[in-house]
Amino acid sequence: MTDLPADIDAVTAMLAAEGYVADRALSTVAFLALKLGRPLFLEGEAGVGKTEIAKTLAAALGRRLIRLQCYEGLDAASAVCDWNFAAQMIAIRTAEAGGGADRDALRAELFTEDYLIERPLLAAMRRQPGGAPVLLIDELDRTDEPFEAFLLEALSDFQVTIPELGTIKAPEPPIVILTSNRTREVHDALKRRCLYHWVDYPNFEREMEIVRARAPEATETLSREIVAFVQKLRREDLFKKPGVAETIDWAKCLLALDVIALSPEVIADTLGAILKYQDDIQKIAGDPAKKILDELRAELVPA
Repeated sequence: MTDLPADIDAVTAMLAAEGYVADRALSTVAFLALKLGRPLFLEGEAGVGKTEIAKTLAAALGRRLIRLQCYEGLDAASAVCDWNFAAQMIAIRTAEAGGGADRDALRAELFTEDYLIERPLLAAMRRQPGGAPVLLIDELDRTDEPFEAFLLEALSDFQVTIPELGTIKAPEPPIVILTSNRTREVHDALKRRCLYHWVDYPNFEREMEIVRARAPEATETLSREIVAFVQKLRREDLFKKPGVAETIDWAKCLLALDVIALSPEVIADTLGAILKYQDDIQKIAGDPAKKILDELRAELVPA
């Protein structure tokens, strides 16, 4: 386990050591979340690094990462715990076969930790080797308002209530990161319990730093062309603009193909690494891609 960083610069350096390039604002809110023990709520477009910061913090601090992947219809049983009904039925049949089973004693025995299936929220409230875990509640906007209301107890008091067992409180509050792609608004009551940060697309210089960190084998010239092309793509009227994750994926794809510089042919062959909808690919492929490439080469100053 690594000690919590002492200041904002230490957070930036800690994240950078794991390959995550954070700007000052993100490092500041991450430092405050760690220092004050507050959940951190990150909103932004898909692929800008919201989920990655939770993974990076867990790795940098030597903590267990516990991920609750949200989806429509997620409920308490899936998020906190469930009972092993098959094992409970076997125990009931075994007791009945033995004859003279004490129903009250059997009922008490069936609803114990032995028959409990632990889900992410309950696991985050348990003592973990190496210190409090990092709890990632990913894509919260995919759930519904009743589940948000259920989360209030967990985020306010760092505890969950299981009717059969009572309230289980975390011995040490977990480090909580919530993410949202803002497909819908999350309720203010939940946001008030968190520190908030909007994770935006990076500027050219920071995206270059990210590519250097995540695809260090790429030459400076290729990296500059990749980043400049993606930055220009984000100004186009696309259904889904490419995120930083797509920039990194594209760089790795080009390296795998031994590409040393962009060309219209290479772009046409690899557009699927950065654009994920056919309408977007059709809109950019061909002359539009060549035009973007010509523009960026006219603008780029040799490194």
